[in-house]
Amino acid sequence: MKNNKDTDNNNLNLLLSKIPSIEIILQNKALKPLIQKHSRKMLTQMVRKVISEEKKNALKNGHLYSAQERINKIKEYFKKENLSFLQEVINGSGVILHTNLGRAPLGKEMLTAVQSSLQGYTNLEYDLAEGSRGKRGEIVEKLICTLSHSEKSLVVNNNAGAIFLILNTLAKNKEVIVSRGELVQIGGGFRIPEILEQSGAHLREVGTTNQTFIEDYEKAINDNTALILKVHQSNFYMNGFVQQVEVKELKKLGKKYNLPVIVDLGSGTFLATETFGLKHEPTVQENIRIGADIVCFSTDKLLGGPQGGVVCGKEIYLKKISQHPLFRTLRVDKITLTILQEILLSYLKGKAVSKIPIWKMISCPLDKIAARSQSICQKLKKEDIPAFTKEGETAIGGGSLPGQTLPTKLIIIKPPCPVEIFSKELRSFNPPLLGRKEKEFFILDPRCIDPSSDNLVIKIITSVYSKMK
Repeated sequence: MKNNKDTDNNNLNLLLSKIPSIEIILQNKALKPLIQKHSRKMLTQMVRKVISEEKKNALKNGHLYSAQERINKIKEYFKKENLSFLQEVINGSGVILHTNLGRAPLGKEMLTAVQSSLQGYTNLEYDLAEGSRGKRGEIVEKLICTLSHSEKSLVVNNNAGAIFLILNTLAKNKEVIVSRGELVQIGGGFRIPEILEQSGAHLREVGTTNQTFIEDYEKAINDNTALILKVHQSNFYMNGFVQQVEVKELKKLGKKYNLPVIVDLGSGTFLATETFGLKHEPTVQENIRIGADIVCFSTDKLLGGPQGGVVCGKEIYLKKISQHPLFRTLRVDKITLTILQEILLSYLKGKAVSKIPIWKMISCPLDKIAARSQSICQKLKKEDIPAFTKEGETAIGGGSLPGQTLPTKLIIIKPPCPVEIFSKELRSFNPPLLGRKEKEFFILDPRCIDPSSDNLVIKIITSVYSKMK
């Protein structure tokens, strides 16, 4: 019995010894392009994974991969790995501010405008007039103040960081009054009560989920109250038997008890959304005008910029926040500030709608989208690809204007294989094309796609369709 076991072990060891070394596998000419593109170190990791899998396979059924199978496995691993690299994605999903796709796209025009400022050194913290150290983000903060009509502003790495910094500075170990209907959860599972807790502030809930009155706030005020926080419901909405207290009322109450009123706007817009056929979204400058002491919001949502968070309002409070030790840990880099500078200038020049990608998408007339959809479908039909147009709706997304949509003209494609397989192949293309599935159809919304990419979309679909026939 022992001899049989020894024989089996010897046979297995002999079999495993026939697996080429990592070095020999790496010398295969078929892997040279992958080494050039992604480095020898990364490919070595993939080869180790394949060899480990091959050994398990040999233990299970006594067989090794062929040389070609081994190379194919390595390429397959690399294909999956390559899809994880940050890269351009064509968004035909029908969601403009797609959180999983980086929210607001910046666009080629915007990046071209900031390219010269970023390719070399920049006066990030250098005062050119005085020839001495300057203040990071100073001009961006001035532009925000001009736009919002606020006394002072600060830029941090995101809006969650902004609200944390505000609370930790102004309300640590003190109470913050918030309506129960505004204890929202933001993207990634972060909840307002948890941010409050981590900031060292104590939550004082008032009212009910759907009904909160000014009297509820006033009853909650005591000697340990630090501030009143209003959280704009930017990622959901309530209908029916609903009562909320407006900022104007809260300001009167705050003034009466010498308490600052903080407004977390979330998405934050400077443009009148009703101009584009959407419901009114409270603007930053509107909240400052009606008395909010501090307003904070994201910069990668309705502002249309890179990830960041803005705190703006009264200088007496902003000065304290800027001196907080945590402010440095939340500060943004030269790339974010340079892009924000260009974004804010677009607003000040009255060119936001024509320059900022998300506003170009939101403001695009339906007839232009319909013409593009029809043109794409006609070109696909010439390639014998079943495609037609259909009325649809584009979501704003990204925790902005919940339930709000814009009319669009969808492109509907009947793939030659199950739609899940077709969709996966489109995602694996370079660049990946994303849409959505509905029954047996694949759907694209051109409103979210830059018109300059229309021919590329046709090329991708044609290539994948012909492959899947």
